[in-house]
Amino acid sequence: MRVVFVGPPGAGKGTQAENIVRDYGLYHLSTGDALRAAVKAQTPIGIKADEYMKAGALVPDEVVIGVVVDALEGEQAKSGCLLDGFPRTIPQAEALDKILAEKNAPLDVVLELSVPDEELFKRLASRGRADDNPEVIKQRLVAYHGQTEPLVGYYTKSGILRKIDGLGTVEEIYDRIKTVLDEYK
Repeated sequence: MRVVFVGPPGAGKGTQAENIVRDYGLYHLSTGDALRAAVKAQTPIGIKADEYMKAGALVPDEVVIGVVVDALEGEQAKSGCLLDGFPRTIPQAEALDKILAEKNAPLDVVLELSVPDEELFKRLASRGRADDNPEVIKQRLVAYHGQTEPLVGYYTKSGILRKIDGLGTVEEIYDRIKTVLDEYK
């Protein structure tokens, strides 16, 4: 099973991804985690990504696509994967479709975690990360709405988008996700 999580920062994708990986045995590819690891390690890609992340901007496609392609080539991704934080833009989605088509392994489902901006702002402000100050949060939400939200239309047209209400307890949200994923087992 190949699954993509789409949703704004703070929607709970990372938390729910842990549950999905545990219960469905999928490889979890979090581009956010991979990019943060590259920043921490001060790799060339990490240094470049850090500049964008500190400014609250999205990391350029060519940097993120390189990270994803490397991960999808690994053995751990062959039995299925959960892409968390990728794609973020239409060009990234098109690149992913092309990569998966070459492997004859298209996406099964795209889950959109839907959460109102007011709730997202509260969640992000309470996390305590260095890049979660009010001005950066605002910029990240603007960037999401401008660049990532169009993926909803892209995947709706392809017929694989499923909207998940991202409000409620972690367990309530996960129950909604399981209902959808169980259709693809």
